[in-house]
Amino acid sequence: MNTLFHTIYKNKTVLITGHTGFKGSWLSVWLSSIGANVVGLSLNIPTTPSNFEASEVNKVLVDHRVDVRDSIKLREVIQESQPDFVFHLAAQALVRPSYESPLETIATNALGSANLLDALRILSKPVVAVMITSDKAYDNIEWVWGYRETDRLGGKDPYSASKGMAELAIHTFVESFFKVPESTVRVGITRAGNVIGGGDWAVDRVVPDCMTAWSQNEVVDIRSPDSTRPWQHVLEPLSGYLTLGAELTKKTEIHGEAYNFGPPAHQNHSVRELINEMTKYWDNIRWNDISKNREHLHEAGLLKLNCDKALFDLNWQPTLHFSETVRMTVEWYKNYYQNIDSSMFNFTAEQINEYTLFAKARHMKWATNDL
Repeated sequence: MNTLFHTIYKNKTVLITGHTGFKGSWLSVWLSSIGANVVGLSLNIPTTPSNFEASEVNKVLVDHRVDVRDSIKLREVIQESQPDFVFHLAAQALVRPSYESPLETIATNALGSANLLDALRILSKPVVAVMITSDKAYDNIEWVWGYRETDRLGGKDPYSASKGMAELAIHTFVESFFKVPESTVRVGITRAGNVIGGGDWAVDRVVPDCMTAWSQNEVVDIRSPDSTRPWQHVLEPLSGYLTLGAELTKKTEIHGEAYNFGPPAHQNHSVRELINEMTKYWDNIRWNDISKNREHLHEAGLLKLNCDKALFDLNWQPTLHFSETVRMTVEWYKNYYQNIDSSMFNFTAEQINEYTLFAKARHMKWATNDL
């Protein structure tokens, strides 16, 4: 099926940092399936199991193992690959580990972003860089309406602060180096809500915790069953990132702009509601509420995003309903655990195609090649 993404990315060299991670591995499969020349750059494979290994993503790209904190090696990979597009997802991506290693989190997320942009600064060809930060970059005071891109950045925990720092670094490079007439770099910034989908085994995340426990017929402990999140399937923000990258090739006015990607602000669901929806697709679900005896590390209870800017500037909006998001997620894990010795590449690619068909049927502009 031909989409806008085929038109923009086919035969182009696309560098994905963090390609071994959850989002990065899905993006690698998607871009390789539409004919892009994918180059991956990551320090390691962050979890075992992982979608990167389960879907044998290493077979469809050039695989570099480099730490984004290593500015020299990062620059070498960029000079060697000469990318047309960069999607920067490499990060220490979890709140709780940021308390254990705050300096590593800050260095990876903030300095790593600066290192990447500094390497692009000396690249002598046009390049579009989509810098992925997080919805947690916002200074979250848990108000009931969605955060807009102009709201204050900050963060009470080291992870959130590191993403706010990354945003400051990105803004500095855009204003200091990439808005001069001779610059060939265009930059977009993305902030996405909580992402679920097959192949995520990160620690202290509700879906991986549930899938791991239930696959072994065990009870899962849930820390915050009444916390709400803007749950979305991993393919939703990825379609936003790809749309932003495509639009940056045509629209100079969005250069340096930030965009939220998430479900409608009213479509927040609690962890309890998420688990209840999962029961429709997985048998023998059991869980414990341990909210009263959890460790007292700061964790936001309410977080919403306003995505009007992405609709207005990029003609992007989410595709899936909450029930479809949960069904596709659980079906991926069920297929994995039932065929644990088989590659998940084809199933992952089939879900990307299913998502694209949903988008086309619902007249999403990127799926109709009509942006």
